[in-house]
Amino acid sequence: MRGAATACGALALVLGMVVAGQRGPSVVDRVFESWVHEAAGGPELWSVLVAPTEPWAVLTVLAVVVGVAVVRRRPAVAALAVAAPALAVSLTTLALKPAFDRYYDDHLAYPSGHTVSLVATVTVVVLVCGPRGALATAVTGVLLTGGAAVGMAGLGYHYVTDVVGGAATAVALTLGVAVALRRWTHRRATEHPAGRLAQPGDPTASRASEVSLLTARRYFLR
Repeated sequence: MRGAATACGALALVLGMVVAGQRGPSVVDRVFESWVHEAAGGPELWSVLVAPTEPWAVLTVLAVVVGVAVVRRRPAVAALAVAAPALAVSLTTLALKPAFDRYYDDHLAYPSGHTVSLVATVTVVVLVCGPRGALATAVTGVLLTGGAAVGMAGLGYHYVTDVVGGAATAVALTLGVAVALRRWTHRRATEHPAGRLAQPGDPTASRASEVSLLTARRYFLR
């Protein structure tokens, strides 16, 4: 996960540096917007495509994840579902957009906050649903993000480069939070009941390692 987080973070940073300070579309943005307006539907369709990025949609999904995590007693999963999207959206709005200073008409646009909220939510679901559902969820997320890119370009919300940067930002930050939580879970699982970390040679050290492994496996919802 750390490698993927680093790669996505690097992509978001490099792309942001390329478009930083721009007040208009890049060549890629112009080509994409031209295609959208010529061949990809109209306002009714575009509004439907953008809907998965709206707060009501992402918050509903996250509420379900948190609810299932609470029922199954997975506090790390619930923490991930709450903390990762909140961090990603807050950092995007308060720090990244002002830092890159990329505008679409009269509003800061890079990275796309709509995209960050959607992709952070999808990434959370991919991480917690286990191997059997991860691929299907990831493919669905890619399709939803692509549709959102079309809708936002058509409605004049964002350039496609904003969407790519938003997706990369969301994946990087969500994976970063997941790595931190898994480390915390591992550390907690290797502690003695009294709270002391197991030491090499301690007769309970092997048991603590077993508990740590089980905890890591149980991190994901099944």
